Amino acid sequence: MPPNPFVFEVLDLVDKQRSKAKKIEVLKKYESVHIKSVLIWNFDDTVISLLPVGDVPYGNLVEDGSSSGNLSQKIANRSKRDSISYNGTEEDLKAQKSSIANEYNKFYNFIQGGNASLNSIKRELMFINILEGLHPREAEIVALIKDKRLGERYKITKALVSDAYSDITWGGRS
Repeated sequence: MPPNPFVFEVLDLVDKQRSKAKKIEVLKKYESVHIKSVLIWNFDDTVISLLPVGDVPYGNLVEDGSSSGNLSQKIANRSKRDSISYNGTEEDLKAQKSSIANEYNKFYNFIQGGNASLNSIKRELMFINILEGLHPREAEIVALIKDKRLGERYKITKALVSDAYSDITWGGRS
């Protein structure tokens, strides 16, 4: 694993572990404020998203070549297309795309109690712009956490996060 892994790389590694102890070990090893931010948004019931629930319009019609398909399908298609256009290497794609580590400090704009001065249209456009700049796998994670659905993609629970990061205080965020 690289020294500063993407969030999806850490979550993939957690997902591959067979025991709770190993999952906790991975989370502790790669502990960072941006990973905690993702997990808090996803698992803390008092973090309330101000974005519409459901699939996010991701990419544009010219790039995607279609107006159909859900977010996961579009991300998978974009990841394949981007990998090909960047000489087929994942490392080149990573170098060309942003990461959650670079964007997490903007997440407050998308939750209740964050940036009340944004109207919903500006908020949603900002969210889509961030997704489009992220590595496709990072974008998938952000789209999942806005609806608190990270557990559908990765074998990770609030209890596991609580065990790994005992310094997280749950609740009282909205």
